[in-house]
Parts: sequence; C-alpha cells; structure tokens
Amino acid sequence: MIYLNCHTWYSLRYGTFSVERLCDLAEKNKVEYLVLTDINNTSACLSFLKMANERDFQALVGVDFRNGVDQQYVGIARNNKGFRQLNEHLSKHIHVQKEFEFDAPSLPDCLIIYPYEKIAERDKTDFGNNEFIGVSIENLRKLKFSKYKSNREKLVLFQTVSFENKRDYNAHRLLRAIDNNELLSKLPVTEQASFSHRFVPSKTILAEFEDFPHILENTKNLISGCQVEFSFNRGQNRNLKVYGNSEEEDIGRLRELCDRNLYKRYPETDGKVRDRLERELASIIKLKFVSYFLINHDIVSYARLKNYPFVGRGSGANSIVAYIIGITNVDPIELDLYFERFINESRASPPDFDIDFSWRDREDITRYIFERYQNTALMGTYVTFKRKAVARELGKVFGLPRENIDKLSDGFFDYRELDHLEKLVLRYSRLIEGFPNYLSVHSGGILILQEPVYNYCATFLPPKGFETVQIDMNISEDVGIHKFDILAQRGLSKITDAIEIIKKNQPEAELKDIENYKAFTRDPNINELLKEGDCMGVFYVESPAMRGLLTKLKTDNYMNLVAASSVIRPGVSSAGMKEEFIKRHRDPERRKQAHPVMLEIMDETYGVMVYQEDVMKVAHKFAGLSFEDADVLRRGMSGKKVAKADLERVEQTYYDKCLEKGYSLELTREVWEQISSFAGYAFPKGHSASYAVESYQSLYLKRYFPLEFMVAALNNGGGFYNIQTYIQEIRRWGGRIHAPCINKSDHPNVIYGRDVYLGFGYIKDLENKVIQQILENRQFFGEFKNFEEFLDRISISIEQLTILLKINAFRFTGFDKYHLLWKAHFKVSKTKSRINQPLLFKPQYRHFDLPQFEISRLVEAYDQIELLGFPLCSQFQLLKYPMKKCVRAKDLKAYLGKEIEIYGNLITSRTTGTVNNKIMRFGTFYDKEGDVFDTVQFPDTSEKYPVRSKGIYLCRGMVSCSFDYVSITISSIVRQETAQDPRLADNSFKMKIA
Repeated sequence: MIYLNCHTWYSLRYGTFSVERLCDLAEKNKVEYLVLTDINNTSACLSFLKMANERDFQALVGVDFRNGVDQQYVGIARNNKGFRQLNEHLSKHIHVQKEFEFDAPSLPDCLIIYPYEKIAERDKTDFGNNEFIGVSIENLRKLKFSKYKSNREKLVLFQTVSFENKRDYNAHRLLRAIDNNELLSKLPVTEQASFSHRFVPSKTILAEFEDFPHILENTKNLISGCQVEFSFNRGQNRNLKVYGNSEEEDIGRLRELCDRNLYKRYPETDGKVRDRLERELASIIKLKFVSYFLINHDIVSYARLKNYPFVGRGSGANSIVAYIIGITNVDPIELDLYFERFINESRASPPDFDIDFSWRDREDITRYIFERYQNTALMGTYVTFKRKAVARELGKVFGLPRENIDKLSDGFFDYRELDHLEKLVLRYSRLIEGFPNYLSVHSGGILILQEPVYNYCATFLPPKGFETVQIDMNISEDVGIHKFDILAQRGLSKITDAIEIIKKNQPEAELKDIENYKAFTRDPNINELLKEGDCMGVFYVESPAMRGLLTKLKTDNYMNLVAASSVIRPGVSSAGMKEEFIKRHRDPERRKQAHPVMLEIMDETYGVMVYQEDVMKVAHKFAGLSFEDADVLRRGMSGKKVAKADLERVEQTYYDKCLEKGYSLELTREVWEQISSFAGYAFPKGHSASYAVESYQSLYLKRYFPLEFMVAALNNGGGFYNIQTYIQEIRRWGGRIHAPCINKSDHPNVIYGRDVYLGFGYIKDLENKVIQQILENRQFFGEFKNFEEFLDRISISIEQLTILLKINAFRFTGFDKYHLLWKAHFKVSKTKSRINQPLLFKPQYRHFDLPQFEISRLVEAYDQIELLGFPLCSQFQLLKYPMKKCVRAKDLKAYLGKEIEIYGNLITSRTTGTVNNKIMRFGTFYDKEGDVFDTVQFPDTSEKYPVRSKGIYLCRGMVSCSFDYVSITISSIVRQETAQDPRLADNSFKMKIA
C-alpha cells in the first residue's frame, strides 16, 4: 500500500507522530511506499530518510503546501533535484509570508498532487504532465458522479495520515486550539483535520477502492520511479571544501600563514614547536580540514580589522596551528594541550572552534559571513513543549480558572482531589510534552556549505533577516554538515567598554595592553582578588560557587584558575573529584594516594581527572586504548552521537586491556565510573584556558579601575547578579551612586571621577523619544541652566515630566521636586506640541510663591523603587524596626563553631536536590557594610524557612569553615519587615509646610 500524504509532529501544532513512530507504524502495517509531506516544513525529511534506510518500506519526501490549514497541493520529490526545488519554493514563500497560489509553479522534478476537493471547487481542467488528482476514500462517492472520473490516468490514491487513533486525534484538536488561542469548545471545524485522516489500514483501502483498481495502479506506477538519496555517515564533510581557488592553493595559504606568524608567537622556536606544527598540518591536510581553518581565520581577521574583541575556544583551542595564525590566544605548548583531543586520524568532523564576540558585534560578523560565502545559513533548532507550559496552555484551552491553571502548572496538587477536566489536562500534557512547538535559531551555529542549503531542507527568516535552516545540528552532522560556532557574550564588551570609560574618565591613566594577559597572571595584586574570591562582575568567576571554589583552592595563578574553570563543572563535582582535587591541591601528602599511573598521566592535577581530554589520556595511557578508541570513548561520554555498538566495543576493550595490565577489577571499575560520570560535563583544557584569559583581563580592570569596570558591567546588563548588587559593589570600591540627572546622565550609566550617575534607560515608563530629545538638545545647546529653560527647549508631556521630577532629575536647580512639580502643573499643557526649532522669543512664565515642603527620605526611596526597581539608599535604612546588635560579615572567622546572628540583604539563592529528593538551599547576602557572606540551609531548615523573595533577613546559624571558605549553616532565617510607604500607611500624610 502507498501513502502519499503523511504528517509528523513537525507539521507544527497539527501532526502527532514522531518520525520513529510513523516508521514503526508503516513497517508494522507492511506499507510498500510512504511519503513524508509535512505542512510547510521539511524538518523531518532527512531524519525520515535515514531511519527508513533500516526499514522494509520505500521512503519518499515532499511538502504539503497550505495556507494555514487550507491545503493547496502536495509536492513530492522525484529525485534530489526535486527535493531542492520543493525547498526553494517553500522558502521563497515563508521568507515573505506569502500565501501559496492554487496552481503550483513549474517544478519539473516533482510530482504535484491536488486534493480532489480543491480541484472540484476551482473546476480545474488543465493539468501538467507532473500534476495529478488525489482521491481519498471520502472522495470516492463524489468521484463516481464527477467529470474527473474520465481522467483515469491522472487519478491517484491520496489518503492523508496525521494521527493513528482517537487519542491522537484529541491531541491534534488540542494543538489546533492552542495554535488558534481558542477554547476547545469554540474551535472551528475548518481549523482541524477530519477524523478520517487517521492511519487507515491497507485492507480497508483495498476494499474501498475495489471498483477503482486503476487508481491504485496509477499510484504505484507514478511513485515507483521516485527516489531521494542521502548518505548518513560521519565520514563525510559537506562544508565548503575549498576556501580559495584550489585545495593546493589552500594548503599553501595555510602553510604561509603559519610561517609568517610562527616567530610572533614563538620568538625562540625550538624543535618541539616545529614538530608539533608539522604533525598538526599533516593531519589537517590529510583529513581535508584546511578550508575549515582558513574560514575561521578569515572570520577573526575581519574582527581584527573592525577592532572587535573575540575569544577563540572549544577543542580547536588545543591546536598550535590555530594559536599561530591567531584564531585562539591559548598556547598549547605552555599548557601541554592534547593534540589528539582536537584532531586525530579517525575523526570525521572538523574540530570545534567556538568563537565568542561581543553581543554588539556578532550581528555584523554574521552579516559579513553571509556576504562573503555563498551557501550560508544559520543553524536551526526546535523549541519543544515543556510540561509546565503545555499544562498552562491546555488549561486555557479547557477554560479552567486561572488559579486551577497555576496549580496544575506549578505541580502543587493532590491528584486524587482533581476534577475530570484537570485530569484531562495532565493526561494530555504528558502526551504533548516534548512535541516540537516552533522553529528557532541555534545559539551560535552558522553553516557554510559546498552546495546550496536547499539541497538539504527549506529555510525560514527570523527577525534579524538571516536565512535559517529547518533542521537541527544532530541530523545535520549525520548528513555531513558541520556548523561554525559564532557566539555572543557580554564579558568581552565589558572589557572594551571599560577601556573606553577609563580613557574618558582618567585620560592620564596608564593602561596596559589588554592582550598581554600573561603580565596580568604574574601580578600579585590581581591574584590576591582571585585568592579571596573577590570577583564580582568578572567573567565566569563571579558566581557564589566559583568564588567559594577559588577561596578553597587559594587560587593565585593562571594554571590554577584554568583548572578551577573545569573543576566547577557538574561532571567533576558529581564524580566526587572536585573535593578530592581540593584536598590534593592543599595537601601534598594526600597526592600520594593517587594511583601511580594516574598521577603520572595527570601530574598537573594530582592524578584527578579535571579536563575533558583527561578521558583520552586515561583511556590511552592507563588502559592502553588507541587514540582513535579513546576519542570514541570521549565523544560517547560527552553526549556526542556515537554508535552504541562502537561504545560497547570500546568499553569491552577498556576492561580487557586493564585486566591484561594487571589492574584489579575494583580499580578498573572505579576509573570507568569516574570516566562515565565525568566526561559529559567537563571543559576541554583549551576551553578552560580561553575562559581564564578573559577572566584575567577583567580582573586587571577590576583591580586597577574598579569603578569604570563596574560601570561597564552595568552597561552590559550586569552578569550573574542583579543591578543592586553591582551598585553595592561600586559603593564598596569607593564610588558614589547618583539618581539620573538631567544635566549629567546619559542613556547608559556614566562616571565623573568617583561619581556614577545612573542612566535614563533605567527609569521605568520614560519614553525613548524623550530621552533622545534631551540628549540631542543637550549635545547641541549645552546643559540646562534651570527648570524654565528645560521647558523652553524640550517638548514633553506632563506625564513624562512628572516621571523625571519624581526621580529628582532636576535637583541641580536647587529646588525640591515637590516645588518643581507644582510649577510643572502650572506651566506645562497636557497636550504640549513638539518644538522642532529653538524659540525666538521665550514665553513668560507666571511665578507663584510656594511653601517649603518637607522631604521624606522614605517617600524618596519608594519613588526610586517605583521608577528604578530599587532604592539608592541602603535597604537596611528601610527596615520597620531597628536592627539589634549582630555580627558583621568581615568578623565571621572569629566565630568559627559558634552560633551567631547576622542581618543580610539577599543577593541570590539557589536550590539543589539531595539523594533523598529533598531540597538544600544556598544563599548569598551582603551585610550593612556591604561585605558578602554565604549561607547553607539543609533540608529541614530549607523546608521550614523557605527563602523566596529579595529583602533583608535575620540569619541565625553556626559559622563553619571548609578549606578557608567561611559560611553559615542556617538554623533559622526570617525576612525582616520593611517600613511602609507613608503615603499608603497614613491617608492623612501630606507634604507639610515647614
């Protein structure tokens, strides 16, 4: 039997089959030909063809072209050229959101099937050689009395498959209701499929078409000549194979780049460097990765030309070629980086180069790549339905009250107490969870291919306008497409912005070359920040967990920071190796407990696996596996796609070789378990080293220019913590924070000496056009001399002016904001017209004698909270009741082992599960003086004293110290009451006359 119109769940918010389930169903029912034709989508085509290679039916692919749910025609690819034509046609319409016309365009290598209902409705009579009429079981009754009955050679079987059974049909209707944002009871029939679009068994179809055998014969004759073929093995590479004019020219170019830059990187080149270089080049040339290196070099060369900062990392950071030609700044000789981690004879895919750019620069880098290379697209990804979200959506579809929806979404309910509809929501949430919801863009993947992207799939156009493929990285790699990773981060723009701010704020300051990070690694003042964990705002090392680790390790050098960057990863922690690494780092005697072979392999990390390539080292040197098998093991443990049989073979080889070497079964298993739990969540050493370089650059700026650096951090969205935390950090380093000021502030934050003025961009509900007008006017005509001049020069509504007055932006006038607010209402019309040019004659304002108003600091703080989201005074000053005398954070070491009380303003809180599925909580606070301290809540106190909101807490607990890292084990923690806004607390509150 033949099915020409089958949908998977990539017919988004319509189909209900996974690709695998559709294949299973076809095989179970002994289907002869099955055509996958998702609605306006080719996401599943490659996966379907790959999976069908192992099945007993012939797989074909096409597209169901629809306007919404209104089917126009189905295109089926006769061959690979036809598949490309379908993808091009689909993409052209998707990009501009153009509806499909009733008549299909000329697609010579495709079959076009029009549904019978559509041609009957349009009275279509002319058909091309490749155009046919699709007839379903439902159409047979009408066909007997139709003029199309005589078009015998054009009639084909067209039984649509969108679901398997009643349950799937119900899920389909729910998906359609979600898509239409409708109650299920009000979902139009026209927006859902007919129940007849379930999988109808072959014998039913044969019985129904008994009087029309020619239709079945036509269908088989038509489809039997179709075939779309792809090879699915990792030994192929469909990326751009030649960067220049020929492979020979590319090889010469790469060698010339290495020769030209070798002495810049290694002024005293020795045999070790040259041997490593030649060995790498030989492998790169043999494996045909030359163009990959040249393309990455071209990208970073453009970045240098534009003065864009970047960080090259990933497994490619282990490469001396990448270091010499400037793709990375990590010296693989100095760090003893493992060559085989990034490339080896059995590796089919190119090495990974993750290149980080500033979030401001990445779009221009992407534009350059699209203009420079012909067959380019962004990598796609699928956003799936998550349990909480789908429960919420289904709750709305069933018309449940909001509180019931919240209960089901959050998971706080007793199933036995749920009503019928609530149970239905949960049942179908479990079914729909994991379905693709919509197509999105991969975080950094860009494809640069040898052939057009339409050979493999269609593309869509996200808001920024770069074509994006409808497939994800997993199937892409299966077919030989390997992405370039062009990523964005804010840490780099913090550095560049900080340098610009320093030049403006301290023009006489001597700034060191930020690229000369090695000088920073030898600076004791910078290393002292690391050792103390004083890293707020610093890239990758500012989180509470990382600060704690740095303190425990007494980190005071580059290599130790490189190790810490990987030790913090969950694989190292969960395997128990983090604690062991700390102990061996601090106690040289404990290092002797390591197995001699492990210590020899990883002497730098005391015999503890820390980096991802340690898996390869252990597998090769401890167990005696070949480098090829060792890399199979690393990739498999890292969650990369590796054939299950290959992984099982390598595991057996590992055990066999360990026993041959005389290791005990206990030791062999112990090492294997470490590998298994560790590899997927550790960094490659080169990756950690790249991060450590950027951390040192930030540390240099924080140590010598802390205020400018923190302003830059704030202007780039902060980091791990909220805005208040970074403002507190500015104060801790001697800065003075000011509310936005009409004459001093910009859209971002600015600094004058030690005075930091918050930007207009922080003010809630202040319109961008007002900010732009103020800044442009001030740039052309200078600062505002008084309030009246501001009103003369700026066209502003009374509502927008009130916002500026409430935040006290006119305090330079010497008048309080209440005084100016009265003036504003006298002087500004609610519909004041925009002034496009300076006034020739200034208007005369009437002046009134106003009383002096009493200023309330509490009211001022609440105005700031309303408009900025936080007060500029210390939140400790807003407490309703006075604080009792308590311990200070800087004195905690004096109270080790003692129960203490301390007030803390919550910075951040995170939870983690225990082996008993209970919750532990870790908190970070700062005290009244701005010093940070950390707390731990074990399950009993975590449940009894939940910490759910920001504010001041009175913490009671035992002070403990683990490897010089001080924390408080909480016995009780209570949020302190804040004084209420007096305008709400007392209806009689009025601005009093002094």
